[in-house]
This record gives sequence, C-alpha cells and structure tokens, in this order.
Amino acid sequence: MTISDGLLSSGLGVLDVRILVVAASLREESPNTRLAHLAAQLVSAKGGEVDLATVAQFDAPSFNADLEVENLPPAGATEFRQRLQACDAFIIASPEYNASMPGHLKNTIDWMSRFRPQPFNELPGLLMSASPSMMGGNRGLWSLRIPFEHLGARIYPDMFSLAPAHHAFDANGQLADVELQRRFESTIQSFMELVEASKHYHCAKKVWVEYLGERLEPDLERVE
Repeated sequence: MTISDGLLSSGLGVLDVRILVVAASLREESPNTRLAHLAAQLVSAKGGEVDLATVAQFDAPSFNADLEVENLPPAGATEFRQRLQACDAFIIASPEYNASMPGHLKNTIDWMSRFRPQPFNELPGLLMSASPSMMGGNRGLWSLRIPFEHLGARIYPDMFSLAPAHHAFDANGQLADVELQRRFESTIQSFMELVEASKHYHCAKKVWVEYLGERLEPDLERVE
C-alpha cells in the first residue's frame, strides 16, 4: 500500500500548509535523501505544498563575518532564507557525522544566524535522520536541535531516526517495515497538524532572548 492509499483510507482531512523539505546530505545516494523524498511525498499526499531541496543548493563558504558585504551573507544563505520565508515550516533529513551534525549543515545554520529578523524564529521544524548504524543518526539529531532552538525554531519533540537505513527501503521507495512506515506517516501527520494550528491560531509572540535578564542591544537582537 502506498502513502496516498493509506491516507485516503484513513479519512483524514487535507492540511493547508507549505513545508520546505531539505535533504541535508551531499551524497546523491544517501538514505537521508530518500527519506526526505518520502517525507515530501507524504506532505503532498496530505494536501500540503512542498518545496523539496538539497543542502547543496544553499552552499556557502566557511562562516567568516569578514566575508559579509554590506551586511549580506553569501548567495546560498540568502536562497535558504527566501525559501524558508515562503514556507510555514521545515523538515530536515540529516546524516550523522561522528555522533554529531554534518559540518556543512552547521555552516549553513551559522550563516543563517546573521539575518535580521531571524528566519528560524517561531518556525516549526521536524528533524529526521537515516543511518546504517543501529542508532539511526539519533545522536546527530540531538546536537542539531541545539542551534535551531537557539535561533528560536520550534522543533517538534518527536524526531524520526531510521536504522539500519541501507536495508530499510523497498523497491517502491517506501519503508519495508509496515509498522515503521506507519510510525513515519503518523509523525509527519502530527507535525503537519501542529503546523496548521500554528499557522491559523497564533500564540502570543515573545521577544527572543538567550537567557532571562538579557538586555537587548542591536548587536545581540535576533528578531525585529
């Protein structure tokens, strides 16, 4: 049974959201790229609009404030910002490098931190990973939460880790394990419902501060 078949049989309604889905591996045959495509299919099957991207599209030199010209980060970071601002949320499927996040992804986030207002602030995000190891890249996701939440992103509590990813997909690109496929669909479904609620029922907005008692100054302020 395909994703769309399962959703149609469930009787669940269409969700009016636009989500940026990013495959955060530079390797073309990465299982994280396959996982990102699977997430994009599911969002689309639920009626959501998808902007599917790879982290290579947001490539930028190693972070160095001296490279900023007239306070503008490189073109790759600017492209990422524009596509984030056009969406209601983001999903990232990231590999794990040495029990942490990939350096190229952290570099992209560092460049994004230079924008004002901060594009990640109050933006819902879902983190996923796929790895041949039995940890499924989960350690990398915990490290990845830190910079995103530091910049104000509302990272969904339930992260999705796929292990062992090199045996996880069937010939149709779905997850071979039926129960795992069901849990994946449930995670995406619940995240989309939260995004839609956040989009239409706004909570009170608060100024971003790093710690209680911080005095906001132009050089420290991340939102406007």
